[in-house]
Amino acid sequence: MSFGFGKEFRITVFGESHGACVGAVVEGCPAGLPLEEIDIQRELDRRRPGGRLASARFETDRVRLLSGVLGGRTNGGPITMLVENQDVDSTWYEENRHLPRPGHSDFPAFVKYGGMNDYRGSGFFSGRMTASLVMGGAVAKRLLSLSGVKVIGHIVQIGETRLQKEVGDQEIEAATLDGAMCADGETSMEFENEIERAAKEGDSVGGVVECRVLNLPAGIGEPFFDSAEALIAHGVFSIPGVKGVEFGAGFGLASMRGSEANDGFVVRNGKVATETNRCGGVLGGLTTGMPLIFRVAVKPTPSIRKAQRTVDLRAMGEAPIAIGGRHDPCIAVRAVPVVEAVAAVCIADLMVRGGKIPRRIGEQNGN
Repeated sequence: MSFGFGKEFRITVFGESHGACVGAVVEGCPAGLPLEEIDIQRELDRRRPGGRLASARFETDRVRLLSGVLGGRTNGGPITMLVENQDVDSTWYEENRHLPRPGHSDFPAFVKYGGMNDYRGSGFFSGRMTASLVMGGAVAKRLLSLSGVKVIGHIVQIGETRLQKEVGDQEIEAATLDGAMCADGETSMEFENEIERAAKEGDSVGGVVECRVLNLPAGIGEPFFDSAEALIAHGVFSIPGVKGVEFGAGFGLASMRGSEANDGFVVRNGKVATETNRCGGVLGGLTTGMPLIFRVAVKPTPSIRKAQRTVDLRAMGEAPIAIGGRHDPCIAVRAVPVVEAVAAVCIADLMVRGGKIPRRIGEQNGN
């Protein structure tokens, strides 16, 4: 088992979807970082279930900060955070525990754990665990902010509907403050319509999240296996429902020639920069100083009302299944702060390991 991620800045997640709580422990955060519950709650509120286009499960997700902070600053010890699971209904799962749901972890988890797996809402395989990632990411974001590093994101595709125009960093930040899915208002409305159509048909739809890390110094990354791309890809693929990731122009680079794909170097405001950013801000696994840009493909919610085929693990025969419970018609809607959180954890870890973040925050001021 591996519920921890990172080396110098490390996050460990715990809990289950229908258990008492979900939470996170952050180790390696420098002492002296200003941190309060509101810093974590702000990010959790962006991910919280509820609303017209989300699951009917209503969780307040009020964070409890249990350790690692004294007088509003981190003390150098493990930072323990959790939110309680309050609106839990396991009835459908109890009645159908021997019918593995298509698209879920039910069957391989049943095999791996000999039937001892938590079948209630997927247990620790559930999207509910992304709340733990967001808690850890909130600490990482707070730490990165001291170096001027920002992590922002929005949705660029829902189903077959794609964002068709270029948007700037400020537009993405404004969309986040407004609670919009996409930095372009018109496209956000089209996304909503796409989700509503799928929901009315008892179906679901997937999407693509774009994430940008801004103001990064050049040279961040630990080749070979902990390069900036490798670490982020590892972290992002740990998010339930993620099935693809690309950096910069991504798969589009395969159809280009080198003369089209390469980013020419220039001097801008006294610093080395690139004319374009098709590499996504990473070369050789190291950051270039340009915005680090990547996109994440999130699959359609596997829990749908439409009838599907499965097997009865007791009778070892085929059986129909219509999944009950409360589910999002599009999990990509709530994935944006989760992707940002994982990216922040990865970058914080790499910056600590690269000596860009001191072991004590006071060292920045000579204290």
